[in-house]
Amino acid sequence: MQVRKGVILAAGKGTRLKELTRNRPKPMVEINGRPILQYVFDALKGTGIREFLIVTGYYAEMIEQHFGDGSQMGYKLYYVRQTVQNGTATATLLGKDFVGDEPFLLTFGDIITLPDNYTAFVDAYNSMPVDGQLAVYWKEDLSAGAAVYVDDNMWVTDIIEKPPPGQSMSHWMNAGLFIFKPLIFDYLSKVPLSVRGEYELTDAIRMMLKDGHPIRAHELKDFWSDLGTPQALEVFRKVLSVRAFRVR
Repeated sequence: MQVRKGVILAAGKGTRLKELTRNRPKPMVEINGRPILQYVFDALKGTGIREFLIVTGYYAEMIEQHFGDGSQMGYKLYYVRQTVQNGTATATLLGKDFVGDEPFLLTFGDIITLPDNYTAFVDAYNSMPVDGQLAVYWKEDLSAGAAVYVDDNMWVTDIIEKPPPGQSMSHWMNAGLFIFKPLIFDYLSKVPLSVRGEYELTDAIRMMLKDGHPIRAHELKDFWSDLGTPQALEVFRKVLSVRAFRVR
């Protein structure tokens, strides 16, 4: 079955952006007069996915009022609120009813990559469906994210959330872009509280791997960014001066 639906996690506060998120959620921080989440939607146009559920939380009404039903962008948008921001596992679990029995794309409202990367990612899954597919990006230091371990054929063997600096034996970072079959929800409901005090999506992925479910890694090319710091925002501004993020 082709991927026709997407879930976007946009409930967090974005504490690393400090004053920029004092009165707005991180996906609504503006770059060149447009919110981060707008760039994500623009870049997703080439995937063919037109129905999205947005999981909101912190200043939820700002996202809901700005994007509405999505018709002006050619999307159908729906919303659900994560009343307690206690992790990516519980946030993703809120998409269960929306997803139904279909595979779905999952991403974050503050992570961006090139439009071609989104399209290639979805095309890869549609050409060879698998229980899970996650995007990876090569980085030297993975301590701020999750290290993804793969075999020679890019099948995921493990994923470690926020490994201590210098201790990861992998340089593949979890890039925050996934496609899952609905079986992921069975695992999300069993995720324990992590040492960081959150219910984390990576723990559900590890449980899937332990049970033998195949999960494939897909490399993102060229530009990718977690727009979580002022420095990252400035880099993205420079990228926008030479790249187009709108797909007609």
